[in-house]
Amino acid sequence: MTPLLPKAHLHLHLMGSIRPSTYAELGGEAAFPERYGSWEEFVAAYRATKDVLRRPDDLHRLVVELVADSAADGAVWTEVSISPSGRHRALTGSDEATMEIVCDAVTAAGAPGGVVVGIDRERDAADPDRMALLAAAWAGRGVVGLGIAGDETAPIAPFGRAAEVAHDAGLLVVPHSGELCGPESIREDLRVVRPDRLMHGVRAVEDPELVRELADRGITLDVGISSNVALGVVPDLASHPLPDLVRAGVPCSVNADDTLLFGTGLAHEYELARRLGLTDAELAAVARASVVGSAAPASVREVLRP
Repeated sequence: MTPLLPKAHLHLHLMGSIRPSTYAELGGEAAFPERYGSWEEFVAAYRATKDVLRRPDDLHRLVVELVADSAADGAVWTEVSISPSGRHRALTGSDEATMEIVCDAVTAAGAPGGVVVGIDRERDAADPDRMALLAAAWAGRGVVGLGIAGDETAPIAPFGRAAEVAHDAGLLVVPHSGELCGPESIREDLRVVRPDRLMHGVRAVEDPELVRELADRGITLDVGISSNVALGVVPDLASHPLPDLVRAGVPCSVNADDTLLFGTGLAHEYELARRLGLTDAELAAVARASVVGSAAPASVREVLRP
């Protein structure tokens, strides 16, 4: 039933979601743990995945495979997050060249999708608007959103203008929030960057008033169940707050986050949601929320018509 349920895959990072077989073929040797001992350990593992890239064609291949794998799990729309800097820039020659490869690859994958350009709160703090301007330049050419990721303990304030650039370009603004930090950081993000969705957001459950606000405003939380367990955001699967958030009326999507690093996939995340006790009707509501909260065009949203 789960692969057949029309849904969108919204929280999915390219370099953390390489097919295991492709990762091995490209020379990746690391074995990834079921749980990470710290945020720093996870970041080191994520950044190490970029070392397997040797040619621009490798980057194109990873995008095509990722979108295809999401579609095989029932995704009618996939949003691929990528931060086109550092290793990518060295590989392709420029951020523009990276965007051309990634956007072309989404089209070549043969399944509907778009690209979310990522800002790193730490690495991009010295030039907080550059990625937003890049994303805005590619709006309408494959880019559908601006993400703000990295260590949530770093302040969001420097990225307020970047968010405005994205909003003005018609892009969704989708910061990571409510994962490493609690409700107050979510409130700050709501105030500073006016997000359309929140990546994670699960620690909102610690503040019932905030939960009501998210429900009233219809702000979708792009939840990663396996991710939250592996990073210690929750102590174990049974403790995950997804059922509480869904039953409080907060729109939630379910996502793999990083398929390689967390050993999961979209269909598996829906199975975990079922194990948490979500009913068929609640799973259908989660799937619907994922499409409604996405940047998918009307032609894709038609799948929700009765």
